[in-house]
Amino acid sequence: MIKSLFFRTGSGRRAGRFSDYVVTIAIFALVALIVVYVDRFEAPPIEGGAAVADGDTIVIEGERVRLKGIDAPEYDQICKRDGNDYACGRVARDFLKKLIANRGVSCSGGERDRYNRLLGTCLAGDTNLNRTMVEAGWAVSYGDYYAEEKNARKFQKGMWAGRFDRPQSWRSAHGRTEEDVRDLFAMMRTWLRRFFGIPDPDETSEKNEQGEIHETL
Repeated sequence: MIKSLFFRTGSGRRAGRFSDYVVTIAIFALVALIVVYVDRFEAPPIEGGAAVADGDTIVIEGERVRLKGIDAPEYDQICKRDGNDYACGRVARDFLKKLIANRGVSCSGGERDRYNRLLGTCLAGDTNLNRTMVEAGWAVSYGDYYAEEKNARKFQKGMWAGRFDRPQSWRSAHGRTEEDVRDLFAMMRTWLRRFFGIPDPDETSEKNEQGEIHETL
């Protein structure tokens, strides 16, 4: 009898823990879905001249914008090529400046990170800055642009021509983890949009600007 009671009690505890897990996952999924739908109603694009802070951050009319879906080396990050160290963070920043080439920049997006920076998809003319930075190998995918990174790595473009720590790993090694906390929900939103077939407002904006929408995987 005692043995039977023990097994019933153990089974009850396991069932209780399982129920807690299910409820937790359901609540998280519900909150994420609400955020996805709210995110569809984004603010008007920010437009103007852009000052480049680093390989994935620009400033337009006093508004700091973090290029969404990518991660460039930190400004003081060092990489290796041909056995020699080089300042890949500065090279990435300079490459972004050349991409913009003194043109006006338009950034769209409805998400903000914990420091109130806009997470945006930015265009300089017909150039998608987010995508091009990854295509050129001066940024890695960070929630988006996986196919572009794969291609850059295959053809050893940019940082892929040598050795480097992914920016996220470099920040962790140098005690700078704040950049990685901000994109947890952003990555979840991207995955949920694709799973439920919800259009990304940034991609819709790009389609309106260019008359086409680029495939992103």
